[in-house]
Parts: sequence; structure tokens; C-alpha cells
Amino acid sequence: MIEFREALTFDKNSPTLVMKDLYKSYQLGTVELRVLRDINLTITSGEYVAIMGPSGSGKSTLLNLIGCLDRPTGGDYLLGGHSVGTLDDDQLSMIRGACVGFVFQSFKLIAQLNILENIEIPMYYQGYSEQASAARAIELAEMVGLGDRTRHRPSELSGGQQQRVAIARALANDPLIILADEPTGNLDSASGTDILKILDRLHSEGKTLIVVTHDEHIATRAQRVIRLLDGRIVQVQVNER
Repeated sequence: MIEFREALTFDKNSPTLVMKDLYKSYQLGTVELRVLRDINLTITSGEYVAIMGPSGSGKSTLLNLIGCLDRPTGGDYLLGGHSVGTLDDDQLSMIRGACVGFVFQSFKLIAQLNILENIEIPMYYQGYSEQASAARAIELAEMVGLGDRTRHRPSELSGGQQQRVAIARALANDPLIILADEPTGNLDSASGTDILKILDRLHSEGKTLIVVTHDEHIATRAQRVIRLLDGRIVQVQVNER
């Protein structure tokens, strides 16, 4: 496993994410239920992509596959040049920690930890020194405008501030992609706008963003919109910028 971690390198000149003829199915007794099928998708470094679709269209399943929370049943998925489908659980966890920064609708902060400690969590699992992780956490807290709240716990912050912490945490390991699942879903309109402006800024700085949303207004901020229906990509819309 140490050998795999040491060999975990990425060619940033290659596409960040490539899915070829990918499908995902679940076995229900003797019946195979395919929830994703014929997924062909390439996302290059620095792209801003929105994924949309009605309930039951396969968005959550695709989200889990992109984020290496699950494996495809068939087809190919390359993330940072590594074939996800061939990795064991420990290797998949390493890829997820190194490649993906998650931003969730419900924030998923640890209530018992303060802001800096929450931001430091991904770096702990990637083997950062205490000094390096603390310095990085302070830098990221300041970047999202919370440099004066670093010793506060999540319960002492507004929803918008908690989502800022979640974004800072997602950036901790300088991931290949930032995967945001309905990032403004639990926020009022003003706080949601602030979060979207942060995502816009990250994109302008060259970050690769994938946002899962039901909100057409949010989707218009992306360069491309991937629309799902019944487990298939039915439309790829390019937004004029």
C-alpha cells in the first residue's frame, strides 16, 4: 500500500476525468437493475461542469462514481490517469483523498472540532505534518473570509459560514476536482450567492469544478451542463461565457 501511495502521480496535461461506456447496476435477486448506462464523459483540467436531472435520473449514483465512493460495474473510469475500477478499497480511498474535494449540501462538518481542525482533517489522512497542516488551514480559512473565526465550532457559525469551511476543507489537499453536491441547497439566497461567487473565483483560478444541482440558475454559471435521464446522458449543453 505504501508503494501505491508513493506511485500516486498525475499527469495534469491529460484529461482529469474520463468515463468510457460506463454503467452501474445492482443485483436485486435474479434481476439486474441498471441505474447508469452508456456514460461517456471527459472533463479536462480547469473546466466548470454542472450535472442536472430529475429525481431518479442517476445523479447521485454518478456523483458517487466520480467521487470514488463507489466503483462502476462495467466500462472504464480514469481519474487523474488511474483506472478506478481496478483498485482495492484502500487504494480507492487514497485516490479519493488525493483527487477529490467534497462540498456537500449538509456541510458535514464535525461538531466537536473547531474550524481549523475541520479544515485539517483531509491533510491528516494524507500524512501532512502538524505544522504544515495548521499553516495550510489558516491560509484556507483566510481565503474563504473566516480568518477571524478559526477557533469557533460549526454551531457558532451561520449556514453560509459553515459552507465556506466545507469549501476550505475541500481545497486542503489541492485536489484534481472539487465535487459540490447542491452546495447552496441549505442556504438563504444571499449566502448561496456568496458561495457561488467563491466557486466562480476558484474556477477563474484554474480549479476543476463539478456541481450537481437542480437549479437552472446555478447551472448557467458552468461552462457545460450534463443532463441525465433514466441513467443516461441525454444532453450536453455548452453555455456561452
